[in-house]
Amino acid sequence: MQEKFKEYASLIVRVGANVQKGQTVVVSGSVDNAWFVRLLAEECYEAGAREVVVRWKDDETARMKYLRADPAVFDHIPKWLVEFYNGYAEEKATLIGVMDDDPELLKGVDPDRIQRWGRASGAALKEYVGKQMQNEFAWCGVSIPSPAWAKKVFPDAGEEEAVEKLWDAIFKAVHVGNGDAVDLWLKKVETMARRAQTLTDYAFASLRYKNALGTDLTVGLPDGHKWVSCGEKAKTGFHFVANMPTEEIFTLPKKDAVNGVLRASMPLSLKGNLIEDIVFTLKDGKIIDAKASKGLDILEKELDLDEGARYLGEAALVPHDSPINQMNILFYNTLFDENASCHFAFGKAYPAFLDGTLTEERKKELGANDSFTHIDFMVGTEDLSITGVTKDGREIPVFVNGNFAF
Repeated sequence: MQEKFKEYASLIVRVGANVQKGQTVVVSGSVDNAWFVRLLAEECYEAGAREVVVRWKDDETARMKYLRADPAVFDHIPKWLVEFYNGYAEEKATLIGVMDDDPELLKGVDPDRIQRWGRASGAALKEYVGKQMQNEFAWCGVSIPSPAWAKKVFPDAGEEEAVEKLWDAIFKAVHVGNGDAVDLWLKKVETMARRAQTLTDYAFASLRYKNALGTDLTVGLPDGHKWVSCGEKAKTGFHFVANMPTEEIFTLPKKDAVNGVLRASMPLSLKGNLIEDIVFTLKDGKIIDAKASKGLDILEKELDLDEGARYLGEAALVPHDSPINQMNILFYNTLFDENASCHFAFGKAYPAFLDGTLTEERKKELGANDSFTHIDFMVGTEDLSITGVTKDGREIPVFVNGNFAF
């Protein structure tokens, strides 16, 4: 098992973050899994990192804060925290985020507190998030098991067994275990980049989604949009993989050109709460109605975070036969579940989806949405059909029976 841990850490550092000699690396991780953060730090230094800075987090004290802190706390972000992230972004430090969150950490917390903290942090960290989404620096998000998360995924197993089973699933999802993960990922990046270029070359005016679950949606696409895959290039000049695992190829919808009904195919873990059976109705791009059988109050608070939260910022294609979906595991973790299923995100669009030389104002004119939030939710099914419509009216099958048609 130790060899797999080291292979995973090496993959994250060498391919995901692609740490270069002389770079500063910021690692965020849980105190409960400090051993893995230390392993990553060791790998970063072996790759030539100038310094590894650790930003620790703790689920238990985070929950205490949401339940017991003075209400005014949720309207203000500490100055030191803003300076921390803006400072390292200015330095173009590489960011590695290690997630092991309990999917229901904030169950029972007042939704108003969650919304207020989201709004305050979104405003305070807008500069930092903007630089991250414009790939000013390399960044990589990964996950490792926690007992609470593992028990949610494998409720019939004991805690130790559940953690072991979740580790096995994670290793399988990121192709770790045979000692050749780095080479496999380099080939994967190349293959997915070719498919993304094919989609970009079609220059679709819109996509039509339909399945038996109830999704019936037309998604307009901006002029000059690009499809992006797992391998991205930071302004530092080095390639990186933002999420591990990843199976998605994605772009941005045109903000005011999405119409129809969109039904989620999986539960959404949103800020420590589970949202189930989501149904959105969209008109001229805006989510005018939202339904859910569980967690609707949390969902609506997120949709009301700001004006852009009710518009879509991402459309992602993931084949139903993706390796993660074939495991037939509901991870209750968006990083994994979004790579088992086609998905959308409501909220902010990544600027990289459009020509990087355009001004932010011009990108907004073309249809790029802006928001403090960006929440992925899954819509893919085995019968999902997606048809691309070109500017001259040609219809090109993109997905047939849940998988790519080409």
